[in-house]
Amino acid sequence: MSEELQMITEDAEDGMKKAIGHLEVELTKIRAGKASPSMLDGINVDYYGAPTPIAQVANVTVLDVRTISIQPWEKNMLAPIERSIMQANIGITPQNDGNQIRLFMPPLTEERRKEFVKKAAGEAEQSKVAIRNIRRDAIEQVKKLQKDGLSEDAAKDGEKDIQEITDRFIVLVEKHLAAKEKEMMTV
Repeated sequence: MSEELQMITEDAEDGMKKAIGHLEVELTKIRAGKASPSMLDGINVDYYGAPTPIAQVANVTVLDVRTISIQPWEKNMLAPIERSIMQANIGITPQNDGNQIRLFMPPLTEERRKEFVKKAAGEAEQSKVAIRNIRRDAIEQVKKLQKDGLSEDAAKDGEKDIQEITDRFIVLVEKHLAAKEKEMMTV
């Protein structure tokens, strides 16, 4: 296999790994009825004019299966944190007691569980689309190499390798989705 073909294959595989990494991050944001500090990832609070992640202005801990405690390092940050959580629309109303904010996870109804499963399936589908786009781009690069003098057999082998990598990552997406569905549907 030529060096250029090897590079195209490795680049495609790296891109697909990133797509899987993104899927894993997005799936952790979808709650499964259990409290997790990662639910607050991506929620920024206005900290003296700069958008800052909640974990950098407060201590975020899980008190029990259904409760998250947010203890700001500065008392004047209670209101901005509470406002940020409300604006993030994560489906939880923060309870502010003047010292800390508590997030109580309501038990998920069957309907909400199915909604979250649909959301997870949507994320998985986006990952599959990203993986397929990477495959398409890689195959286009291989065809371009073939026009520039790469043998037809080498090009076919390269395309076959790229397809095998794609299939492997699509199966991985399915596994992640199945695991998340199982986690969400268990009461």
